[in-house]
Amino acid sequence: MTPPNEGAGRPEDHGHGGESATLAEFRRFREQMNAEILGENNLVVNRFFALDGRTYEAGALDVKTKELLGLVASLVLRCDDCITYHVIRCREEGVTRAELFETLSVGLIVGGSIVIPHMRRAVARWGEVEGRE
Repeated sequence: MTPPNEGAGRPEDHGHGGESATLAEFRRFREQMNAEILGENNLVVNRFFALDGRTYEAGALDVKTKELLGLVASLVLRCDDCITYHVIRCREEGVTRAELFETLSVGLIVGGSIVIPHMRRAVARWGEVEGRE
């Protein structure tokens, strides 16, 4: 699962040229809301956001593996914002289409058929990050 910040503060969170309007809107909204939320300086919220960012750093598992795990959890929890975030991050971490589909298959097995609509959206987002819209 990816908490509300979905990696606030990572360098790659600041948009990319040439992305689809929906991806640009997603990034812009997330950045604006993260800034507002974090700007309140709520100790618990800020610590939770920081913990999320630290969780996806390389450790015993590399960043790519952690993003794939985040994608599976997001599919099972049926969080489309989280799915979008992890699809973007997976692409940035060099995940291949074959790796993506193998990961989606794990999410489908764990979550069952209720995951299928979210798989569709994940594949559509993958097309966007590949530039295929």
